[in-house]
Amino acid sequence: MTLPTRAGLDAVPAYRQGRSAPAGASKVSSNESPHPPLPSVVEAVQQRLATIHRYPDMSAAALRERLAERYGVEPAAVTVGAGSVEIASQLIHAVAGEGDEVMFAWRSFEAYPSLVRIAGATPVAVPLNAEHAHDLDAMLAAITPRTRLIFVCNPNNPTGTVVGAAELEAFVAAVPRDVLVVIDEAYVHFDRTGSHGAGVELFHRYPHVAVLHTFSKAYGLAGLRIGYALSPLAVADSQRKVAVPFGVTDLAQVGALASLDAEDELAVRIDEVVAHRDRLCALLVDAGWPAVTSQANFVWVPAGDRTDELESLLNEGGVITRVFAGEGIRISSGSMEDIDRVQSALQAETALQEARA
Repeated sequence: MTLPTRAGLDAVPAYRQGRSAPAGASKVSSNESPHPPLPSVVEAVQQRLATIHRYPDMSAAALRERLAERYGVEPAAVTVGAGSVEIASQLIHAVAGEGDEVMFAWRSFEAYPSLVRIAGATPVAVPLNAEHAHDLDAMLAAITPRTRLIFVCNPNNPTGTVVGAAELEAFVAAVPRDVLVVIDEAYVHFDRTGSHGAGVELFHRYPHVAVLHTFSKAYGLAGLRIGYALSPLAVADSQRKVAVPFGVTDLAQVGALASLDAEDELAVRIDEVVAHRDRLCALLVDAGWPAVTSQANFVWVPAGDRTDELESLLNEGGVITRVFAGEGIRISSGSMEDIDRVQSALQAETALQEARA
């Protein structure tokens, strides 16, 4: 006899982690930082290892107070979770349930539709426009009386496109006040446009905006799993009710605080990642691939029917990427060695084509 499982979970695909890379290959499939953790962060975490037999501060009070001071908000407006994906889940569970709708652009962060279905709500995916960016007019038109939450991933994952600050504010202003707009800024540190940080400004001016950030990308703490949100107070209170108790470890909290102390060092690393991203995009365009200009720490190549072809030539060159079958490939901005390896793979393909001509 087979034990019954919850109805509806068949429609929820398991989240796919970026492929691991064999020895000697470049893993640019998970948007991780190519840099090892800062020595000061490692030291701070190591100093707390002797107390891991104790539960962490479930409220993450020290970190929340630090972030509240940074952004000029009440500590009660700051919520934490095990990475931005858990924060996104909290936000969905806080405002939506069975019969409700949660909207997002598509393609966007791969976890959105699964998280919505797990919460019992209905995902509403609005196609990106021809420039691989959010179609905000179409999203406004898709709002119904059942819409409870709208995600705007900015910069968008996996395309790297950005909604400009003025355009984003016009959208937020047009959304009904009983619909929560979540501006997911997981990649905001890599944005070199004028929209950088627009989400926080809108949070201060509009009562139906939440902003989501993570320590996994620019801060390089992907393995510790910690993210946070700035949310309207009522929403933040509900988030704490649906959060996994003790979901953010003491080591993660300490690592996050130490990272905030080391932002000058991290800024140098972020600039390096941005430079490698721009070089990566230029290499792909020069090789004839339709790479999209990115403001994140990756480059999207909407290769369509040629996706398998691009995957094969990169794999043969020792480059492991994130593949979306029949749509395209996302390549994370890795180390200089990683980008060199991409360049070699593309050059090998170009040389082969010239030999065949």
